[in-house]
Amino acid sequence: MTTTATTHGMDGTLVAPDWPPLTLDEVGAVLARFPALGPPARILSVSPRPFSAAGVVSTRHGAVFVKRHHRSVRDREGLLEEHRFLAHLLAHGVRVPRVHASAQGETAIELGDSLFEVHEIPEGIDLYADAISWTPFQTAAHACSAGQALARLHLASRSFAAPPRKSRPLVASFSIFASRDPIAAMARYLAARPSLAGHRGIRVCAAQAIDLLTPFHAELAPLLPAIGSLWTHNDLHASNLFWSNRSAGAHSTAIIDFGLADRTCAVHDLANAIERNIVEWLALVQGTKQPPAVHFDHLEALLAGYESIRPLSQQEAAALAPMTALCHVEFALSEADYFLGVLRSEERAAMAYDGWLVGHASWFLGEAGHKLLDALRRRAKARNARGAAIQ
Repeated sequence: MTTTATTHGMDGTLVAPDWPPLTLDEVGAVLARFPALGPPARILSVSPRPFSAAGVVSTRHGAVFVKRHHRSVRDREGLLEEHRFLAHLLAHGVRVPRVHASAQGETAIELGDSLFEVHEIPEGIDLYADAISWTPFQTAAHACSAGQALARLHLASRSFAAPPRKSRPLVASFSIFASRDPIAAMARYLAARPSLAGHRGIRVCAAQAIDLLTPFHAELAPLLPAIGSLWTHNDLHASNLFWSNRSAGAHSTAIIDFGLADRTCAVHDLANAIERNIVEWLALVQGTKQPPAVHFDHLEALLAGYESIRPLSQQEAAALAPMTALCHVEFALSEADYFLGVLRSEERAAMAYDGWLVGHASWFLGEAGHKLLDALRRRAKARNARGAAIQ
């Protein structure tokens, strides 16, 4: 974490925050609901994450992580959806932060137009505190450990029976290409979000994305009935993990930041982890002449780590390539919804619906995209061939 009030910009630079940083006075008002923690002494650090205001705060009984959301982004029920999932994972042995409850038993604290949550600080260190999505792991060993952590989460999540989340900003859902008719599903997705439904640029780019991604949906559709559904993290980036130490061989000690969580499927979550960590997408918006780098050694380590804990079924392995091309769609649209409906920023919304939604889709149809997806297809065929030989 950084100690200055800056956040990650969409091009990877540090920019002024959209949401004012936490103040000691407001944190004091929140922690007054938590007498067991005691009053705040100092804000130790400010999170650079862009969609809320958060930081590590010292109290009489240790440090906590305090996060503030505007009601237009998260309401009480939206936060409680995430907190119930975290509580389930904790109860099933997954290392995630515990959400502190107030003296009245509340974990989502409402003050004016804001909602607050107070998390414990997980075991380990925030090794990738200043890393943003679409920047790589430091080492293949880190990628392997991340894969193992995600697999453990999926095993624990199987018994979490909550339905999919309602329409909310900044959630990485999976409904459009989970449908047999993506065109109709896209229309329903846009219609449920007023800031998107009447926007011409969104409609044009959504149609382009459907057209570009149709071959991948055709590849995925026959496999969908066999891959099931479960609640997933949907943003397993290196910076959403705590780590044992700063070495090249460090292992993950906890998974954090469940704001994008929803009921999708294990393959969707794993594909998101590939997209977030393996392809350096920022090259597309930073004006460099170099195409996005693809870290194939980290890809193999991530998948090997995952399958050492939870082997993929044959259908899941076959679905991973097309899902990797499709998984970004709904979060790109959700970001556009946030930028238009909450921040009223057409410029940043365009980066989401044109740059991310259409730009990423186009990349997967190019040479580099084919190379990544073909690597996943070859891996699926090889593991299936090994399985057939054993039988």
